[in-house]
Amino acid sequence: MAAVEQIFRATEAAGFGSLIRRSEAVAVPVLALIVGAAVFGLFLLTQGKSPVDFIAYVWQGGFGSAFSWQNTLSRAAPLLMAAMCVALPARLGLVVIGGEGAIVLGGVATGALGAHLAWAPAPLGITLMVIAAMAVGGIWIGMAGALRHYRGVNETISSLLLSYTAIALMNHLVEGPLRDPASLNKPSTAPLAETMRVGPLPGMDVHWGLALGVLACILCWILIERTAWGFAARIAGGNVRAAQVQGLAVGKLVIGFTALGGAIAGLAGFFEVSTVHGSANASLAAGYGYTGILIAFLARQNTLAIIPVAILLAGIEASSGLVQRRMGLPDATMQVLQGIVFISILMSDAAYGRLAIFKPKGN
Repeated sequence: MAAVEQIFRATEAAGFGSLIRRSEAVAVPVLALIVGAAVFGLFLLTQGKSPVDFIAYVWQGGFGSAFSWQNTLSRAAPLLMAAMCVALPARLGLVVIGGEGAIVLGGVATGALGAHLAWAPAPLGITLMVIAAMAVGGIWIGMAGALRHYRGVNETISSLLLSYTAIALMNHLVEGPLRDPASLNKPSTAPLAETMRVGPLPGMDVHWGLALGVLACILCWILIERTAWGFAARIAGGNVRAAQVQGLAVGKLVIGFTALGGAIAGLAGFFEVSTVHGSANASLAAGYGYTGILIAFLARQNTLAIIPVAILLAGIEASSGLVQRRMGLPDATMQVLQGIVFISILMSDAAYGRLAIFKPKGN
C-alpha cells in the first residue's frame, strides 16, 4: 500500500507540475501584453491623450456592435493564416518572418490566373486559384527553409529579404506585364469574373477566409500535437543533433513546415483578391504578414491560441480609423502599440522558468 501511495503522489505531483508549466505559458504572455499596454498608456499621456478614451474607442470600433464584430472578423481571416506562417516553422526552432511575401504573391497568382478563368465553372476556377496561390506561397517560403538546410543561410534574414523581393515583384507584374489597361489610377490585374468571387459566410458579412483560417489552425494543431510528423518536428526544434542521431529527416521537416506555412499564407492572398479587392494590386501589401509575427509570438506558437489572439489584434486594427478621427492621433499610432507589445513579448522570454510562483514546491 505504501508503494501505491508513493506512485499516486508522484503522479499527482507530475500532473500538478504540468499544470503549472501550462499556466506559465499563458500567464507570461498575458503579463507581457499588460505591461506593453501600460507603456503605451504612458505614451498616450505624453501626447496629451487619455488611455481610457483610447480603450473605449478600441472597444467601440472593434467589438462594440455587430458591424464592428464583422469588420474585426474579416480582418482576422488573413491574420490567422499569416500567423501560421510563423508558428509552424517555429516548432522546429526557425524564425520565419516573410509571410507578407507569401500573401502578396499568392494574391498575384490568384489575380493572374483568375483573369483567364471566366469560361470555367465556379468550383473548378476557384479550386485552380486556391492551388495556384498555395503553391506559390509554399514555394516562396519553402525557399527560406531550403536555404537554411542546404546552405546554412539564416531563415530570418532570408525570409525577410524574400518578402521585400516579393513586394517588388508584385509591383513590377501589376504595373507591367499583368496590368489591366483599364486600371488607370491604381494599377491592377484584370478584375475577376463574378463567378470567380467567393461570397460571404451564411448570415454574415464575413468571407469564407475566416472559416478556412480557423480550420487551418485546428488541423495544424492536430498535425503538431497528434501526428508522428509533429512529434518529429518538436524533437528537431528542441535539439537538431539529437533528431539527426535518431535518424529523423530534419531537412524534409524544415522544408516541409516552412512550405506549409507559406502555402497557408498564400491562401490568405487568394481570399484577399477573391473576396476583398477583386484583382491583384498594391493593396495586397497591407502588413498582415508583419502583424502575424506578433500574433504568433503572443500565442507562443500555439496554433489554437492564435485564434483568439488574431481576433484581438484584428479588433485593434479595425478600430484604428475611429481612434484616429476621435482622438486626433496619427495613423501610425496602432503600429506604435504593436511595436511596444512586440518588444514586451520578446523581453518576457527571459522570465520563463525563473518566476518562483510557477515553480512546483521542492524545486
